[in-house]
Amino acid sequence: MKRIVLYSILAFCPSILPAQERLWSLNDCMKYAVENSPAVKRAAYTYDIYKAEQLAAVGSFLPSVTVGSSLQYNFGRAVDPETNTYVNTTTLNNYYEGGSSLPLFRGGQLVNQWRLAKANRQMGQNDIQKAKDDLALNTMEAYVNVAYYKGTIKFAAEKLAESNRNLTKVQREEELGLKGKADVAQIEALVAGDDYMLTRQQNLYTTAMLQLKDYMNYPYDEELMIDTAALVSDYPTPSESVDEIFGYAMNVNPGAVQADFLSKATRLKYLMQKGRLLPSLNLSAGIYTSYFENLKAETMPTPFRRQFGNNRGEYISVSLRIPILDGFAALTDVRRARNNMKIANEQRSETLRKLQTAIEQSVADRDGFAKESVQMEKKLKADEIAYRLTLRKFEEGLMSSIELQTSANTLLESKANLLQRQLMFLLKSRQVEYYKGRPLID
Repeated sequence: MKRIVLYSILAFCPSILPAQERLWSLNDCMKYAVENSPAVKRAAYTYDIYKAEQLAAVGSFLPSVTVGSSLQYNFGRAVDPETNTYVNTTTLNNYYEGGSSLPLFRGGQLVNQWRLAKANRQMGQNDIQKAKDDLALNTMEAYVNVAYYKGTIKFAAEKLAESNRNLTKVQREEELGLKGKADVAQIEALVAGDDYMLTRQQNLYTTAMLQLKDYMNYPYDEELMIDTAALVSDYPTPSESVDEIFGYAMNVNPGAVQADFLSKATRLKYLMQKGRLLPSLNLSAGIYTSYFENLKAETMPTPFRRQFGNNRGEYISVSLRIPILDGFAALTDVRRARNNMKIANEQRSETLRKLQTAIEQSVADRDGFAKESVQMEKKLKADEIAYRLTLRKFEEGLMSSIELQTSANTLLESKANLLQRQLMFLLKSRQVEYYKGRPLID
C-alpha cells in the first residue's frame, strides 16, 4: 500500500506560528464540540428526568402512608361525645389519624409503568450518545470542508504568485521589445482572474469555518486553526461484508437503538391503556383517635392520655372498582396507543432500512474515493509536467497566454480534486469504522 500524506503545504509551518497558537486536530474539534454542546446537555437533563420517573415507578409498588391531625374550636350547639346529645357550649376537638393504602391489582399498569420507566432511562442514556455521535459527525464533515478550502486557498495563492511572476517577466520583455502590449494585457487578465479565484476561496473558507465553529459552539471572535498536516491516509480497501456491518450496527448504532426503544415504549403504553379496562383492587388500613373538652363544663375533662386510648379506632378495607362506561374515553386511548405502536414499528423499519443504505453508501464511497485518489495522483503528476512544458514554450513564444492559463487551470483543478478525494476518503473511512463500532472520538 502506498502511504499518502495529505499536502503538508495545507498547514502553515508550526515553526512560524506564535507559541500561544494551538493547532486543532479533528479529534480535538469533535471532543470540544461534544463537551460544549447544548444539545448534549439537554439530553443529559432529559436522562435525569427519566431516572426520577423510574424511581417513582418503583415507588408505585410500595404502600402509601399518610398521617394527619386537626384542631377544632366550636361555638354554640355541638354534639357532646360523652352524652351524644346536642349542647349549647364551647368545645375543643383534637383529631389524629394515620392510614395506608396498597394497590393489589391495576390490570398490569404498575408493572408496565415500571418497565416503561426502565426503558425510558435506557433510552435516555442512548439519546445522550446519539446526540454526541450526530454532533461529532457534523463536526467531522465541517472540519473536512475547512481543510479543503484551506488547501484551495494555498493552491490559488501559489497560482496567483506564479501569474505575477509571469506578468513581471512579460512586462520586462515588453520593455526590451520582445513582447507586445497585447501579451501584457492577456497576462494582466490572468492575474485578475487568479486574484478573484483566491478571494472566492477565502470567502468559502470563512463560511466553512463559521459552520465548524457553530457545530463546536466555539467563540466566533477567537481564531481557530486546524491541523491539516496530521491528515494521513494509506488508502486501505479491505474486503468487508455490508451485511455483517449492518448486523452489528443495528444492535449498537444509537439511531437504531433509539428506534427499538421507541417501539418498545409505545408497546408498553398500549398495554397500560388496555389495563385501564380491567378492574382494580386496592387494600387500605388505618387508625384514628381524638380528644374532646367542654370548655364551659364545671368538671374536669377526661385526661388526654385516657381519651387518646379510649377513642382509638382501626379499620381495614378492600375496594374493587370495575370500569363500566366512561364515554368511550378509555377505548379511544387504547386505539390511539395501538396505532402509535404500529407507527413506531414502521418508523423502526424505516430507520433500519436507512441505516443499511447509509452503510452501503459509505463503504462504496470509501472504496471509490480510494481508487479515484490513486488515479488523481497520476493525473496530477502528468498535469504538472504539462504545465511546466507549456510555461517554457510560452516563454519561448511558442504558446499563447490562453494556452498557459488553460494548463494552469487544469493543474489547479487536479490539485483541488486530489485533495477533495483524499479528504472524502478519510471522512468515509471514519464513518465505516463508526458503523463497525469504533468510537468517533478517540
